[in-house]
Amino acid sequence: MKVTIDQDSGYCFGVEYAIRMAEDAMAEDGELFCLGDIVHNDMEVERLNKKGLRVIDHDELEKLSNCKVLIRAHGEPPETYKIAAKNNIELIDASCPVVLKLQNRVKNSYDKMQSGKGQVVIYGKKGHAEVKGLTGQTNGDAIIVMEDTDLDKIDFKRPITLFSQTTKSTVGFYRLKGIIEDNIKKAQDESVASATEFYANDSICRQVSNREPRLTKFSREHDVVLFVSGKKSSNGKALYQVCKQNNPESYFIENESEIDRSWLLNKKTVGICGATSTPMWLMEDVKKAVENADLQLAEES
Repeated sequence: MKVTIDQDSGYCFGVEYAIRMAEDAMAEDGELFCLGDIVHNDMEVERLNKKGLRVIDHDELEKLSNCKVLIRAHGEPPETYKIAAKNNIELIDASCPVVLKLQNRVKNSYDKMQSGKGQVVIYGKKGHAEVKGLTGQTNGDAIIVMEDTDLDKIDFKRPITLFSQTTKSTVGFYRLKGIIEDNIKKAQDESVASATEFYANDSICRQVSNREPRLTKFSREHDVVLFVSGKKSSNGKALYQVCKQNNPESYFIENESEIDRSWLLNKKTVGICGATSTPMWLMEDVKKAVENADLQLAEES
């Protein structure tokens, strides 16, 4: 059996940068607070916890003072920085540069649209850390849309500026863009001389979106695909669906303990891939487990 790890899978630049900053800080101070899970992967969070990374929430942040706190790649709203300044907390800001640029674009659009009663719409998951940071740039006024039913929140007769969470699907974004354009046309009154202003900004990170076509090819090249990801990863759920659609024998696992040996019976090739939050060491562990299972199956036959 040939077992191959997709070398394009694993950490994106932003996550890798945040983890490196965390490890450097812990090497210096021994312990470091992190605002939320540094990555949506329980195995990696556990590894870093053993090194001294302590995960806290926003309520706990308000009670801390005179310490260091890491801001993860997802970014944070302005309120977090105000609390840190008030409590004399030194922030180690590992916000992804792509996210920071998007936050700035959202804020600028929101400020410009206030006079014209415009609306900032964000295609993303409500409650997601990155989305919270983006809505914070609009004083919480941004409209979050994920499902078609969420579009009821939009007034299609008023100006609209659309952005996307950086890790969302490009297919989903352009589908949503088309639906909004159709709704704007339907909402136009015959007495209105010009159409509603609509600006669609494809703010999806290409390091993430480019993985979809690569995984399409990768999953078709193997008899079985093992997709390794934390269950809390939105990106993981989306990329797994890409594998599943192109290879029905694709399986979502968090670690090697979840491998079912029956998946490997009479298979010649196994592909292992993962999300932007999946560490390479974890995929290596899965590969070793598959190879061991293959040896056991051979001995039993």
